[in-house]
Amino acid sequence: MKQSRLDLEADSWAFALHIYARPAVADACLRLQNEAGVDVMMLLMSVFAAVRHRVLLTPSEIRELEEVCRPWREQIVQPLRAIRTRLKTGPLPAPDSTTEPFRSTIKAAELAAERLQNRLLAEYLPLRPPERDTVIAEDLRSVLHSVVTLALEKHGSKSISDLHSSIDAIVDAVMQDTR
Repeated sequence: MKQSRLDLEADSWAFALHIYARPAVADACLRLQNEAGVDVMMLLMSVFAAVRHRVLLTPSEIRELEEVCRPWREQIVQPLRAIRTRLKTGPLPAPDSTTEPFRSTIKAAELAAERLQNRLLAEYLPLRPPERDTVIAEDLRSVLHSVVTLALEKHGSKSISDLHSSIDAIVDAVMQDTR
């Protein structure tokens, strides 16, 4: 039975939340986001496609998904993230106990925006019959390498070799989770 796009969105969102909560994954994702410009939702959707559907997205498919979600990310998600982050240090009256509820509201809006981005990615995710019976760590590493390489082409000044430890941390956590 073919999974509906709505079910796919719900499953991919639950998967993203679960994987992100694994030890070392959040730190690795944030490092890739901050140092290479990686879209964490794109990265997690690529992992989802590989692990749950055994579809290894090609660099051109990753690029197409990037083009679909880029406007939403740049115009909605990133500004919300910038506001939330800025409220950690100021301007006055932030940060203090009276501005923390506002910051929490912005954080909830950012998470809701990421969920909408996940829905967009799920709508455009290229699904095809599974490419293999199981996805091994090297398959996943290759897909993540493509995601990071695309981000570096647009935003990063780092070498991908500087980011292998973050890629490996995500791969290790995902592979442990799928055993």
